[in-house]
Amino acid sequence: MHEKLLRRAGGRLIHRHDARPSAAAPARPEELVLDPVKVRGLGEGTLGAHDEAALAREVAELLPHGWDLPYKLKAALQDVIAHLGSEADLIRWLDTFPGRPRLTARIYVFLGLLDRYGDAPEVLEALRAARTREPYPEGLRDVLVPQTDSETLSDLGYRVEAALTDGKVERAAVLALAIAGWLRRSLTGPVADLMGHAREDIAQAAGEAAAPRSPAGP
Repeated sequence: MHEKLLRRAGGRLIHRHDARPSAAAPARPEELVLDPVKVRGLGEGTLGAHDEAALAREVAELLPHGWDLPYKLKAALQDVIAHLGSEADLIRWLDTFPGRPRLTARIYVFLGLLDRYGDAPEVLEALRAARTREPYPEGLRDVLVPQTDSETLSDLGYRVEAALTDGKVERAAVLALAIAGWLRRSLTGPVADLMGHAREDIAQAAGEAAAPRSPAGP
């Protein structure tokens, strides 16, 4: 992950939106888990590599459900964050585990960028100009509304996070890549570079997540 992205993504990297799961969401909060033994082991420094990777997968599944998690799961997640240091440290930690944890971490960094720059006047001006040439960029025809305003990038970010909430991680990645690609083409300067780096990071993590796993050894 480009460290500059994490620094520029803003303070609150997780649970950005008041997302509501769709009727087809495969995992309700009561079906999610965060193994207290693993959480305790992480805090005590006694957790083995295999169990730490399993805990990272559990955390990645929990993050999009932050708005409606039961109290015990919220408290356990806060224990993980407190042990690691901060939400930014949680993202760094998830990024060390390929598959869903890394992909989720990089998507959330990208969503933080959308939050930070979504209502910047120069960004809105550039996007409006871009849409006069390309009203509905590839991959965004079904999610972009006609007007471009301070809610446009926030709404797109909500749709990405809603896909994560529904367990549709591949869909979230595809949509995030389409948004990042559009922003990279439409903007200029440092913000465009950030969006390009974010797209590279998400594409790399998505490729890793989609790659077949090596068969287990004897």
